Amino acid sequence: MIASLRGSIISKTDESAVIETGGVGYEVFLCDASLRNLGPEGSEAFVLTAESISMYGGAALYGFLTREEKDLFDLLRGAVPNTGAKKALDYLNKALKSLPDFKQAVMKNDPRLLTSIFGFTAKTADKLIAALKDKMPDFQTAGAARLGAFAAQGSYAQVLNALSNLGFKAGEAKAALEAAAAEERPETENAEQLLKRTLKRLSPG
Repeated sequence: MIASLRGSIISKTDESAVIETGGVGYEVFLCDASLRNLGPEGSEAFVLTAESISMYGGAALYGFLTREEKDLFDLLRGAVPNTGAKKALDYLNKALKSLPDFKQAVMKNDPRLLTSIFGFTAKTADKLIAALKDKMPDFQTAGAARLGAFAAQGSYAQVLNALSNLGFKAGEAKAALEAAAAEERPETENAEQLLKRTLKRLSPG
């Protein structure tokens, strides 16, 4: 079993990268967030890997930049019903917005946070909570959760609505808002203050 690869990135697509090591090129499937952080073609890379047997025959390699990513992938694939490697990778991509907050949302039985912040459907959020809530306490993440109180206060919806009224595209506004929410901030921050910080990201300078 191939546990990790270190080598040169030969090529990248929307869903995978070819990493050459020892004169052999290995196609490795990664989630969007990991692919963006992997580095450009020609650079050196190190990835942890997991194998999955394809229904069409042969093994597929899935890659991860950190131990946390791989551990969560393994947990999703092993514990969530009807979750194969590709679906686990999709779930991982959403969770990588903030692994500490994903962990807290599951442990606190908070489907609203999983849907509003992470983009899971309500059905999937309920499935993840049911499958993982007893296993998440043992899952180790770096950093502290930041988004829970923010979502509970309703600030997320308020700011997103304000940005929509200002004419910003939904995807652009959501990305800037999530980035702003993940920053260190006072616990007493209100929606207006969060809106101002988000607007700075959307209108730099």
